[in-house]
Amino acid sequence: MATKEFKTESKRILDLMVNSIYTNREIFLRELISNASDAIDKLYFRSLTDNSVGMSRSDFAIELVLDKAARSIIIRDNGIGMTYDELDRNLGTIARSGSGEFVKENELSDEIDIIGQFGVGFYSAFMVAEKVTVISRAFGSDDAFRWESDGAEGYSIEPALKDKVGTEIILKLKPDTESENYSEFLEQYRISNIVKKYSDYIRYPIKMDMEHSVPKKDAPEGSYETEIVVENTVLNSMVPLWKKNKKDVTPEQYNSFYKEKFYDFAEPLRVIHQKAEGTTEYQALLYIPSRADYNYYSKEFERGLQLYSSGVMIMEKCADLLPDHFAFVKGLVDSEDLSLNISREMLQHDRQLSVIRSALEKKIKAELVDMLKNDREQYEKFWEVFGLTLKFGIYQSFGANRDQLEELLLFRRASDGKYVTLKEYLEAMPEEQKYIYYAAGESFEKLSKMPQTELLRDKGFDILCLTENVDEFLMQVLRTVDEKELRSVSSGDLGLETEEQKAEQQKIEDEHKELFDFMRESLGDKVAEIRLSNRLKSHPVCLSAKGAVSIEMERILRAMPGNDQPIQAQRVLEINGSHKIFEKLTALWPDNKDTVAKYASLLYDQALLIEGLPIEDPVAFSNAVCELMQ
Repeated sequence: MATKEFKTESKRILDLMVNSIYTNREIFLRELISNASDAIDKLYFRSLTDNSVGMSRSDFAIELVLDKAARSIIIRDNGIGMTYDELDRNLGTIARSGSGEFVKENELSDEIDIIGQFGVGFYSAFMVAEKVTVISRAFGSDDAFRWESDGAEGYSIEPALKDKVGTEIILKLKPDTESENYSEFLEQYRISNIVKKYSDYIRYPIKMDMEHSVPKKDAPEGSYETEIVVENTVLNSMVPLWKKNKKDVTPEQYNSFYKEKFYDFAEPLRVIHQKAEGTTEYQALLYIPSRADYNYYSKEFERGLQLYSSGVMIMEKCADLLPDHFAFVKGLVDSEDLSLNISREMLQHDRQLSVIRSALEKKIKAELVDMLKNDREQYEKFWEVFGLTLKFGIYQSFGANRDQLEELLLFRRASDGKYVTLKEYLEAMPEEQKYIYYAAGESFEKLSKMPQTELLRDKGFDILCLTENVDEFLMQVLRTVDEKELRSVSSGDLGLETEEQKAEQQKIEDEHKELFDFMRESLGDKVAEIRLSNRLKSHPVCLSAKGAVSIEMERILRAMPGNDQPIQAQRVLEINGSHKIFEKLTALWPDNKDTVAKYASLLYDQALLIEGLPIEDPVAFSNAVCELMQ
């Protein structure tokens, strides 16, 4: 028996594959099962036109055998088999694909689907095996041959005995090391789990002897004694749920599949079952969850859909199929059109993948819009869990995703606390209202009582209440909706005054200019300006800001970890000109400047507290209050 050498480039590729390309060793079984499925496909295809095959679809199967004593795994199929030349050609050259040639040489029917790339996937066996033996007998031949290799040094081929057509692959596992436990692949439960994970939807039964605990025969009545029996068990389900016609799948089946596949105890809000035909064909089964994963809003969360190629899982988390703003979607995509690289672990980012991603985005968006319009209660549940993701989708893309996501946004309105879309807010606006008003802060309860909102509410102008840290930044990205400007209730001008009212206010400010200047100087650099307010009614003071940085932005930036020198808003202390406190200030000025300075400090601290900002010196504030009380 002569040993043949692999070609030089094949040696290098084999070494690279075993040590580098495949990062997950368990996929060796997926590859070998896929190859076995290919071999059966070829013989089944032959049986459609050749009666001498003498086998029907139900006769085909893949068999797994575990032998702990011999430390071996056997993968056996009753497919087309290989001749001496095919063994030498397909397994002697690493990158050669017998399946690829078969597809080119035959016009396959819709029922035939070659999923493997024999030659490449086969060599993943060397990740776990120190010796690989292949015994194969080709259909139409009485001769069988044994291919054997210990690795990159070479291989041998010699005659062998085999009663039936097909291929048997025997893996002699490597010995265990401190870092690698190869013996785990001799455990029934481990092999069963791998098959379920990667090859559950192979169209032929994958069988293996499994130990099961059953009630012991002839046990006394009332006894719970059990015994172990060995049964030949089919490990895979064979029929993918997503390949069934939608009308043949019940809601219970969809929900059961979701809970089992994605380990969720709660039913999903929506199911998206899509079959796309045309330039790029694929099938997708997507779910919109009703709850977020425990780590969804953390850096540890890994987004992505499961990716299948003709029922064989290629990637468990294909992030390229989902944009970040739809990261909450769970599910899978199965396509025969995707190009795979040599490891079958990494998907080439080709045009077909982009087409699928774009189509999925549109489908998910359409489903959310439908939920918003026709099942508002469900959509609001969705929004409370995942709404933050959509907001970040607009903000982080600097508005690039605005057209896709804007109509999905919800905000609570101050008048009744109910959720509204931006379109619904606009439709309810009084004709004389110039802007879309919003208030940003820690909670709805605080925002609905903000002094800055008094006059707006009196005029019947509703306010959007924003309580997420991203909201203020989101508003800066949106800026306008249908040519209506978004304006904060804390901004400098709310557009509520007529020109005559502005002139009258300016007149009063000019009359008391010295008072305002003194108060501002007494506060130092705490405020950029002090002026009469055009938005207060019963409250004495409030804070607003001028410039790009709002009070809420400042609060958020202050709370960020490691932000030792946060950006500060240009604060404006607004005083209610019709409040008694203003009468008191004008009565004290200019004879009691020290008292006016204390009042200015107190009013400023009050305004800070209303905004939810910390006061700089709580002790001084307390003492000042007590002094005035005395």
